[in-house]
Amino acid sequence: MAVPRTANTIPTIYECDYKDRENQTIVADLDGTLLIGRSSFPYFALIAFDVGGILRFLFLLLAAPLAGLLYHFVSESAGIRVLIFATFAGVKVADIKSAASAVLPKHYSEDVHPETWRVFSSCGRKCVLTANPRIMVEPYLKNYLGVDVVLGTEISSYKGIATGFVTSNGVLVGENKAIALRRNFGVDSVPDIGIGDRNTDFHFMELCKERYIVTSRPGVRPVRQEALPKPVIFHDGRLVRKPTPLMALLIVLWFPIGLTLSILRVFLGSLAPISLCYYVLNLVGCPTTIKGPPPNDAKHSSGKKGVVFVVSHRTVIDAVYVSACLGRMTTTISYSVPGFTEFLSPIKTARLTRDRAKDAKLIEQILEEGRYLVMCPEGTTCREPYLLRFSSLFAELTDQIVPVAIVVKTSMFHGTTARGYKWLDPFFFSMNPMKDKYRALAGTDGLVGQKPTRAATEVLG
Repeated sequence: MAVPRTANTIPTIYECDYKDRENQTIVADLDGTLLIGRSSFPYFALIAFDVGGILRFLFLLLAAPLAGLLYHFVSESAGIRVLIFATFAGVKVADIKSAASAVLPKHYSEDVHPETWRVFSSCGRKCVLTANPRIMVEPYLKNYLGVDVVLGTEISSYKGIATGFVTSNGVLVGENKAIALRRNFGVDSVPDIGIGDRNTDFHFMELCKERYIVTSRPGVRPVRQEALPKPVIFHDGRLVRKPTPLMALLIVLWFPIGLTLSILRVFLGSLAPISLCYYVLNLVGCPTTIKGPPPNDAKHSSGKKGVVFVVSHRTVIDAVYVSACLGRMTTTISYSVPGFTEFLSPIKTARLTRDRAKDAKLIEQILEEGRYLVMCPEGTTCREPYLLRFSSLFAELTDQIVPVAIVVKTSMFHGTTARGYKWLDPFFFSMNPMKDKYRALAGTDGLVGQKPTRAATEVLG
């Protein structure tokens, strides 16, 4: 029996009982329902920047006003088609899948609606219906939230290249959602719960035994990361924050300024004498806070045997910052530093071979020469507080070890990547804008003043 299509006749998600739902099937919309945010623009923008850089990002931003006008005054379908074209046209389908798997999960997981998740997670079989392209949302929904079925808009492609258009089934809004649900579940199978947040969701909600609407309430806080089924341990992408239209505009306006500033910072840091590098970095807006004293002889004595500085791995320039804090030349070892980054490095570098015996001999040789060695036993960077891997080789070769914890704070661009061009890491890290106020960090000797950028690095000895 069909219900009148008015939100007033449908109970809200806050009235839904989540108990004893283990054997039931739930169908939910995505934006504004399973997620707090009602706009999908930030996620299209994340994909656009990852697959096409700042130019694709700018193209999407310029198309956003047209998409908004069509969405609100013509049809949802027309607005979403504009976003899909601006983001995907001419992009390899494989690149879209890669970005959806590596970039979006972190941002999706920070926006899960607590009340919808309370009901959604209690059901045995889960389905998500969304107007967003399925290729964009499916990796997160299935891999991290345990969704069984994802029904979304299908994009068209030619020889592995997205055309920017959708398939003949159209954008999954309104009646198209009901058609997709019937096609997937069949005529005889009826979902137990249907959840949506807007009038166009009523079409598929009418096919469900129970219907609930997610009303917009200010101050809703997303589900805590620990309460989700699977944590996002590894994520990629250059953008730190979810780019709302305003944030996207700020990024576009800042980009040419930040690029110029980053080139200045990188080359000044590369050409400056290592004894002055700490002061040069502070001068160009990359201040470093040192917390804890260096080894007694680290600054003034060459010593008979070198010291190993064991550093937590945050960026490709960790060793440079450690050297700058020590005010003396060090040597760093790594497996795969790009040649251009190695060329710019103001400190000595040595390459590891992944042969344990050869690598041990190389480290011993460096220490026997009395040099100070900076190494990252993690071997790879991780933005979250997880240890992905660890090599204890350094502990077998010397007892002269100084642990160094590095904390990197950025507000606009990440200085690491797993899938992009690694030689750009120092430049993206240096593109972060400055803060306009002082901070004080509690150190071992009281308070250490800091005038940080948002790319400020805290080196804790």
